Amino acid sequence: MKIALIYPELLGTYGDYGNALALSQRSTRRGIDVDVMNVSITDELPDADLYLLGGGEDGPQRLAADLLKKSSLKQRVANGAHVFAVCAGLQILGTSFCVEGNDAYEGLSLVDVETTRGSVRSVGELLSQVGENKMVGFENHGGVTTLSPGIEPLGTVLHGRGNNGHFDGFVTETIWATYAHGPVLAMNPWLCDEVIAKVTGNNLTPLKTAADQLYAERVTSLSSR
Repeated sequence: MKIALIYPELLGTYGDYGNALALSQRSTRRGIDVDVMNVSITDELPDADLYLLGGGEDGPQRLAADLLKKSSLKQRVANGAHVFAVCAGLQILGTSFCVEGNDAYEGLSLVDVETTRGSVRSVGELLSQVGENKMVGFENHGGVTTLSPGIEPLGTVLHGRGNNGHFDGFVTETIWATYAHGPVLAMNPWLCDEVIAKVTGNNLTPLKTAADQLYAERVTSLSSR
C-alpha cells in the first residue's frame, strides 16, 4: 500500500502525521507492505493508493488548496485513489471554505460540501457514532460545514460539534473526512483497520494492541458526559 502524506509542513499542526504511522504499523504487523511518502510543497504529487490531508491554520490551508488545485489529486481520485482528510483537509476537499475572517476561498470540489465561519469556535473532545462504532477525537476549528443533498456524513455527533453540532465529516466511496484530530486513526484502531481493508481489498486478521484499551476508556469517559 502506497500512502502519500500531503504537505505535512502546512497541514501538520495537530499531530495528524500519526495517522500515517498508525496505518503503517497496523498494516506491517499483518504482513502488508507499506510505503509512506512525505510530499513536500515543492514535490510533484506521487502515485499512491491513499492520500492523507491533515489540519492546519488559515494561511497554510489556503496555500495547500492553491497547490492541490494545480496538482493531479483530483484526477487521481477520479481514477480510484483514496483520501483520508482531517479538518482543514476536509474543508479543502469541498467547493469552498472560509479563511481569514469570512473570505470564501475555492476548494477542490471533490465533494459537494461548503464550509462557512461559525459564530463560535469548536474546541474540545469529539465523539461520533460511525456505523456500529463510536469514534473519538479532538476538534479545534471555526468552520460550519454543510453537506449537499446526497452527501453522506461520516458520523452523527454525540459529544462536541463536528460539522454543525449534528454530523461530523463526510464519506464517499473513496474519501473519508472528519473534524477529529488526535490523530484519529491512532485513537480509533477499528477505523484505521477499516481504511486499510478498503484501500487494500484485504480481509484483515484481528490485531489487539494497547490502543484498543485506550480507545475503550476514552469512549466510556466521553459517553458519560
